[in-house]
Amino acid sequence: MEEFKISNLYDLNETIAAELLQTAEYPWELLPKISAFILELGAKLPKDTYTEIKEHVWVADSATIAPTACINGPAIIDEDAEVRHCAFIRGNAIVGKGAVVGNSTELKNVILFNKVQVPHYNYVGDSILGFKAHMGAGSITSNVKSDKTLVVVKNQEERVETGLKKFGAMLGDHVEVGCNSVLNPGTVIGRESNIYPTSMVRGCVPAHSIFKKTGEIVAKR
Repeated sequence: MEEFKISNLYDLNETIAAELLQTAEYPWELLPKISAFILELGAKLPKDTYTEIKEHVWVADSATIAPTACINGPAIIDEDAEVRHCAFIRGNAIVGKGAVVGNSTELKNVILFNKVQVPHYNYVGDSILGFKAHMGAGSITSNVKSDKTLVVVKNQEERVETGLKKFGAMLGDHVEVGCNSVLNPGTVIGRESNIYPTSMVRGCVPAHSIFKKTGEIVAKR
């Protein structure tokens, strides 16, 4: 699982949540801690740059929020981020600098690094998306198993018991997810990998790879 440690998935210079990410080895270990971290960090944000628009919702003055968007706290919307028409942020969300949360996209218990794009009809729950990760239209993270058992991260013969009932996906920096793909609970995708449109992904995808379909993952040339 070495490749899927925080240190190998993410550039911590590209998130306001770097202090939190430095406290764990694997990113999914942080999912239960996102809410408390936002409350602690939000209270310390500079008031000349961020405005608490309602209880426990801090928005950078340079961010753009559509009047039809709904943002529940705790949440931080960082500088130059854009939250578009009818986006629904349910809470426990950090939206990074220059990130885009688009039309009818729903977020819940997530960290979006800087310049992440989830711009069209996406659901992202209990997940962490790295710098410049992009989810194509209609692609979603599925964060609860159908049998409601705890999520296990699987990488070939390796297995890690997470102890979590809710766990969507961990996307490394520069990951591209094709339109209408489903990332099943416990999915981890290494840096700079691509997922073909309409894919159903489960388990770990190595860095610098192309996921074409289950059982067919090739290295980028």
